[in-house]
Amino acid sequence: MTAEPVGQPAPTTDPAGNGAEPLLTVSNLKKYYPIFGGFLRRKLGDVKAVDDVSFEIYRGEVFGLVGESGCGKSTLGKTLIRLLPETAGSATISGEDIFSKKGDDLKRLRRRMQIIFQDPVGSLNPRMPISDIIGEGLVAQASKENDWGNRKVRDKRVADYLEAVGLRRDYTRRYPHEFSGGQRQRIGIARALALDPEIVVCDEPVSALDVSIQSQILNLLLDLRREFNLTYLFIAHNLSVVQFIADRVGVMYLGNLVELAGVDELYSRPRHPYTIALLSAVPDPDPRVRKKRIVLQGDVPSPAAPPSGCRFHTRCWLRERLGDPENCETEIPVLRDIGAGHRVACHWADQVPEDVVAQAVARDAEGLLRPVEEALRAREAAAAGVGAPPRVAVPGPAEAASPTAPIPPDHPQELGQVGGDPHLPPTRTDLEHIETPGETADMPTVEAQEPERPPF
Repeated sequence: MTAEPVGQPAPTTDPAGNGAEPLLTVSNLKKYYPIFGGFLRRKLGDVKAVDDVSFEIYRGEVFGLVGESGCGKSTLGKTLIRLLPETAGSATISGEDIFSKKGDDLKRLRRRMQIIFQDPVGSLNPRMPISDIIGEGLVAQASKENDWGNRKVRDKRVADYLEAVGLRRDYTRRYPHEFSGGQRQRIGIARALALDPEIVVCDEPVSALDVSIQSQILNLLLDLRREFNLTYLFIAHNLSVVQFIADRVGVMYLGNLVELAGVDELYSRPRHPYTIALLSAVPDPDPRVRKKRIVLQGDVPSPAAPPSGCRFHTRCWLRERLGDPENCETEIPVLRDIGAGHRVACHWADQVPEDVVAQAVARDAEGLLRPVEEALRAREAAAAGVGAPPRVAVPGPAEAASPTAPIPPDHPQELGQVGGDPHLPPTRTDLEHIETPGETADMPTVEAQEPERPPF
């Protein structure tokens, strides 16, 4: 007998508390891929890529979606914009049903929803110039009202959006192979924005880029959101990237949405055992932050034969602590609200130990990172000419006997404090002020002599 969800689902409410209606509402969405086999190619089962997922996205927000590879994130995004047909469930944008649209209605709907693909190389046609790649959607949506069928009007719009994403207007006649990876992704962003959409599905837009380029693309997306009043469904693996850009975050596991909350709430107070394990695996660049890694046992089950009850119970560390309760195997947990818009699909979310959460997310309760942050702000202010970073007075051997003796500006500080900043490494300018042992200011300068050249 198939287990059914228990409890009541969370109501659809605006997390900001202003009573706004959601832009995109997803209810019980399912996407199955049939499995055929045998001599007659009969259907043997289904791969449940997305199984009974419900959430909402509000206008102007960035909704992050995270999870392991194969959990159904990209499939969910492509299903919502009708690149893939749905199996069951419903989705609406501003109250209009997405999956019932056909013909001209579907054509007009596609203008409101666009996607930025993960691969900036494979998503661009190498045989087409940039003007045709970005303008292809304009040609398909051309009408008498917008006059996008006119080549001059279309080329001007393409150049405008190239400029909006940080590229030159004269790049329109170039081909994709003439650009770097970051530039190709900017072209993909321009293509998505050319139709003036309301919501954009960002399917891991920075995972194929270098770290330095990732930050540029993320900042660009945030700037474009403010400029064009965009809404993002941001899909990613990197939890740090999602923490930077998202307003709310949903966590998926094996086709299910297991937790949903505001970004600050989720990263400081996770309540699903899977989310806690994910956050414990995020490395921290500060060596003083100690995190306790939660290593999950076993492998991810197959979506073609998911476990009964809670799909995470076969790897759940909390279930082992609680003595293997039976309802984890027999009852499907519902995504319920536990307060402040925080939803979690776990029977025992209220039994999660606080000490385990604190060790997994490495909360900065003792203010360990505050000196580093203050030092970085001081150095940025000095670079901008606002003020100079304070020098830390660390007495050397000569000044130890006289506490009131002034510290000369070029005095070598102790280890790691040459520039007067105890939390940052010394710069090239700081190192130039260090005198070698035994060196004095009045030492004669010895000019370097050129070595004698050989007679041949």
